[in-house]
Amino acid sequence: MALLAAAIVLLIILFLVWETLPILQSIGLARFFNDSSWHPTSEEFNLLPMLWGTLLVTVGAVLIATPLGIASAIFCHYYAPRAIANLYRRLVELLAGIPSVVYGFWGLVVLVPIIGRIRPPGASLLAGILILTLMILPTITLVADASLTSVPPEYLRGCAAMGLGRWATVHGVVLPAASSGLLTGVILGTGRAIGETMAVLMVCGNVVQTPKNVFEPVRTLTANIALEMAYATGHHRAALFVSGLVLMVIVFVLVIAAELLNRGRIYV
Repeated sequence: MALLAAAIVLLIILFLVWETLPILQSIGLARFFNDSSWHPTSEEFNLLPMLWGTLLVTVGAVLIATPLGIASAIFCHYYAPRAIANLYRRLVELLAGIPSVVYGFWGLVVLVPIIGRIRPPGASLLAGILILTLMILPTITLVADASLTSVPPEYLRGCAAMGLGRWATVHGVVLPAASSGLLTGVILGTGRAIGETMAVLMVCGNVVQTPKNVFEPVRTLTANIALEMAYATGHHRAALFVSGLVLMVIVFVLVIAAELLNRGRIYV
């Protein structure tokens, strides 16, 4: 099964490379970052605005969801009464099961008008960050909860024998012991944020530009593929496959960084 999974990933990469070869051989890779804008019908293929949109939405969501998710797991394990902790876990699991299009629809009819009253147009980078925060928060919380559960009880008994308080135990022993699982949760949440399409397509405004603030509309790489693949042909279609290849590269860099962190070769 492991070999099958690896083969599927390899076939996806080979397919993306095969589909992008015609345009890469024709115009080269540099134009995807040097052209003046994204107008494929005019042979302009600048992906940088959409790459920035993808990275900003993802980073913003991860920065908000990570401390909230880990803090929620710590609260459930070490501070909340059992009844409240169990209820909270069920609610988080319910959030994890909601389809992304439902999040997007809720953001479109509720969140975007609220942001629009603060500063038009409403459909913006901020709306995308908040929606993605809601979507990845359950993933980070549930993985963090499982990681805290896997901490050996001997550690906790040793801390109690030494007279350590609850927060000293959590901060000094539990979090370092569960760091690998916590990092895995963050990586999974980040991967979901990078690959999310429908929700950000519905709330981000889909304007090809590099935003100057969080209230400006943006378009992500995934939303661009979803919007234009249905009618794209020739170089336009190949350029969309380049977008997919860029997303794959981002995910690979993320996975490699996580592996190096787990092995202690990168320190944070």
